[in-house]
Amino acid sequence: MISGLLEKLRVPLVKVQDSRETSKSKSWLQIIFVTSLGVTAFIWGVRQLKWLQPWELRVYDQMLRSRPIQAPDRRILLVKITDEDLKREKWTLSGRTINQLLNKIESYQPRIVGLYLFQPENNNLAAKEQNQDRIVSTCLFSSLGRDEIPPPPNFPIDNVGFSDVVPDSENDQTLRRSLLFAYSTDKKCTTSFAFGALVAINYLDKQGIKYNFTEKGDFQLGKTLFPRLQPNSGGYQHLDADGYQILLNYRHPNSLANQVTLRDVLSGRVNPSLIKDRLVIIGTTAANMPPGGFYTPYSALPDQPARMPALFIHAQIASQLISTVLDGRSLIWYWPNWAELVWIWSWSLLGSFLAWRWQNPLLLLVVGTITLLSLVVICVALFLQAGWIPLIPSALAFVISSICVIAYTSYQNQRQTQVIILQVEKQQAAIAQLNVLLEDKTAVPDSYLDFPPPVDSRETKSGDLLLSGRYKISQTLGAGGFGRTYLAQDTQRPGNPICVVKKLMPARQDTRFLQVARRLFNSEAEILESLGKHHQIPELLAYFEDDQEFYLIQQYIEGHTLNEELPPVQNVQNESFVMEMLKEVLEVLEFVHQHRVIHRDIKPTNIIRCTKDNRLVLIDFGAVKLMQPSSSEQTELATVAIGTRGYAPPEQFAGHPRLCSDIYALGMIAIQAIAGIPPQELHPDPETGNVMWRQTVQVSEGLAAILDKMVCYHFSDRYQSATEVLQDLKRM
Repeated sequence: MISGLLEKLRVPLVKVQDSRETSKSKSWLQIIFVTSLGVTAFIWGVRQLKWLQPWELRVYDQMLRSRPIQAPDRRILLVKITDEDLKREKWTLSGRTINQLLNKIESYQPRIVGLYLFQPENNNLAAKEQNQDRIVSTCLFSSLGRDEIPPPPNFPIDNVGFSDVVPDSENDQTLRRSLLFAYSTDKKCTTSFAFGALVAINYLDKQGIKYNFTEKGDFQLGKTLFPRLQPNSGGYQHLDADGYQILLNYRHPNSLANQVTLRDVLSGRVNPSLIKDRLVIIGTTAANMPPGGFYTPYSALPDQPARMPALFIHAQIASQLISTVLDGRSLIWYWPNWAELVWIWSWSLLGSFLAWRWQNPLLLLVVGTITLLSLVVICVALFLQAGWIPLIPSALAFVISSICVIAYTSYQNQRQTQVIILQVEKQQAAIAQLNVLLEDKTAVPDSYLDFPPPVDSRETKSGDLLLSGRYKISQTLGAGGFGRTYLAQDTQRPGNPICVVKKLMPARQDTRFLQVARRLFNSEAEILESLGKHHQIPELLAYFEDDQEFYLIQQYIEGHTLNEELPPVQNVQNESFVMEMLKEVLEVLEFVHQHRVIHRDIKPTNIIRCTKDNRLVLIDFGAVKLMQPSSSEQTELATVAIGTRGYAPPEQFAGHPRLCSDIYALGMIAIQAIAGIPPQELHPDPETGNVMWRQTVQVSEGLAAILDKMVCYHFSDRYQSATEVLQDLKRM
């Protein structure tokens, strides 16, 4: 029966991760890709429901207000009929006064006069003017609960523009769009031109610039095209785009155009050069005169009225059309839907990547804040060039993707931690069983007790050996009672990369011992596989059993051990070196201890300085050594503990290692670096048991206090976590 079991043990039990780095790369790429796609789809769906539109429009308003103030449009003169003017006229504006005003303005030879006053019963409006065709009047469409206001009876409909505008939703009521053309079913207000658009078209027509519509129906002035708003344009979703609308590119209200009052003109206090060959727009600014005022993006400014008079609104429309044609002033542009979708997805990808790359919450908060500020800067910079691109959806995609990746990785880490904790429990149970078996000398024949390390019969032809059919041994790195360490080439990966092969030979080969050793080996390998995801711990590439011998295949770290940087090989190190060394190794221990894993054998020869990037790498996690015979480097209690004398603390010698046992060992390395004395040569205080080292070196009180607390004799007096030590080091 035993021979049958041994025969089964000769069958290799191989667990290999092919192309581990490629697999990890594909894994995180898949996480980032899937998360970003899901979040982008969610944001896009929410956006289509118009839930984000109010936020986007508020951001639009803020960017509009924040633009540098442009110079006033000198081609336009606004003649305001103020409350003071109406008071002089006893609050009614007579036709005689209007005609007197028109006659006065006409004497200064304006190019176009826009009369933005409702005079539906004035049959003699501008009747005596020789150039009546240069005067444009207005009317108002009928709507729900409101009758139409017809134009003056003596004005041809070609010289009439409607006054209607299109504020946003009922809750917002902010005017952000220009309505240039619309179809009317009214009986008298039958014009298709908005008042502001018509005065601009007539003004440019006098300069030889004609308007027309392209085959696609787009409005064109000269060579300048004014594309109409679509239902989904910029931050608008499912917009009522009836008529012909464009985004209203406001000038700052304080810098719109030159302004005079009715009384200024009638009293001759206006410079004729302000009128000659200009567009003169006449209208009232009184709040009690129709059609009143409108909310605009500038209504939020403390120095502006809540509502902008309709006179100024149509002056803004006229100024936008004229300055776009003559000055090349940019229209507010936006991307098509597909480009906005790609833009939002790119920020979702970036958020996912940063959350995966920087999993430290504080660091991620700093990097994420800087990235979001960069997004704001990009959007504002483009808006200064008249580009309106999604800010709120992009920011939400970035933040939500980051949160999703953080939540997913935290969940995975918790699952991984639970798996490792389970493996640690199995490991401890296996250790306890091994100790019982090693102490029970009656359980096996005497021939097993003095079992010598088997000679590796294949070592003489190691160059031809392929372990597990893929690992070609190229060099022996070390040998001892515990087994062998080799350099090997992985013949099944591109380039045949170098790896490290550790062959572990059990102390005994009876069936019961092998069964327990196998459980310990498998649990230890599972732990190493999880820990190897940290960039300062060698990756476990594979592990297997072959002919009652256990093999670990690990990533090869090219470099030198920390022992070569410590006395007596090097001179005594300074505090800066010690602090940087502590921080690097503590960050690894922080990760390891979070998974409730104890290294057990931290010493200078188990820390490698990587040649490639100068980082410190922690190697040789040691629970599997319990299946090996003791060596001179191990403690005399190797059957119940792992550790190296001088670095391992007392409780570890007693077979009860704790997380703070690793902190003790690291503290002893730091003392060795700064004092130049190996730990084995330091003496304990007879009363406290603490190591006496301060008298041999001059060191700052802050660092000395940290080292003292790291190497306290009793584990309860030490730092209980690597995080605590890091916090104190950072305070220094």
